[in-house]
Amino acid sequence: MRLGGPVSGNQGDPEQWAAAVRGLGYRAAYCPVQAGQGDDVIRAYAKAATAADVVIAEVGAWTNNPIAADEKVRRDAIARCQEQLALADRIGARCCVNVAGSRGERWAGPHPDNLTQETFDLIVESVQQIIDSVKPTRTFYTLEAMPWVYPDSPESYLYLIRAIHRERFAVHLDPVNIVCSPQRFFHNGALLQECFEALGPHIKSCHAKDIALADKLTVHLDEVRPGLGGLDYRTFLQELNRLDPDTPLMIEHLRSAEEYALAAGHIRLVAKGLGIESL
Repeated sequence: MRLGGPVSGNQGDPEQWAAAVRGLGYRAAYCPVQAGQGDDVIRAYAKAATAADVVIAEVGAWTNNPIAADEKVRRDAIARCQEQLALADRIGARCCVNVAGSRGERWAGPHPDNLTQETFDLIVESVQQIIDSVKPTRTFYTLEAMPWVYPDSPESYLYLIRAIHRERFAVHLDPVNIVCSPQRFFHNGALLQECFEALGPHIKSCHAKDIALADKLTVHLDEVRPGLGGLDYRTFLQELNRLDPDTPLMIEHLRSAEEYALAAGHIRLVAKGLGIESL
């Protein structure tokens, strides 16, 4: 596996960006360019990444809702996801990632209609439309699991893989997003094993976060920095280490460079205890 995270500040050019990634001890990175940039710029960053042995983990298609109830919003979101998937293919990223969306007003929020057969079918249709338009050859379109829309479990992700039935549809694993009950929190090691057993061959990239259960009613779960919660990182890293050695593990959602350094330090410490040195 390859650990990665954001690179802050102005890196100036592709070689400086790649050096900044490696300077943080990372061997994977988020995509450093935008879809509107020219092919020469994209090629330069891809070349710099290869020269520095950095894998570009993912291109995000965030804040776009391909299953929106508003048809114009939905069309625009699908177009944006297609644009980001094309960028991922041009730069050779492991995947393009979004959530499935929502039937509510918030692009990734809860809604009573999200976990229905009709919405499942709409997710299938939207993903097929995104992939079929772009026809990627080097990357994959992926969905990040969520607690209130499909995929919300390893089982529902498998159902989506079968229903979408596209070679270039794969998995982006963020297990914290589906630790949504005390039962899953206290048994998240088993949940992780289920995820890797069901989805392992399809996983292209992962997110590194943590989750804490508060001691108050009603159930309250908070995303926290790796090392401050209860996610079973020993199981997470053991299972991840069995996959393609280029599979990225990307730290996200922290507020400062210091927090990212602490998160990376925790992950590396757990990995070292497992005899995993090549993060």
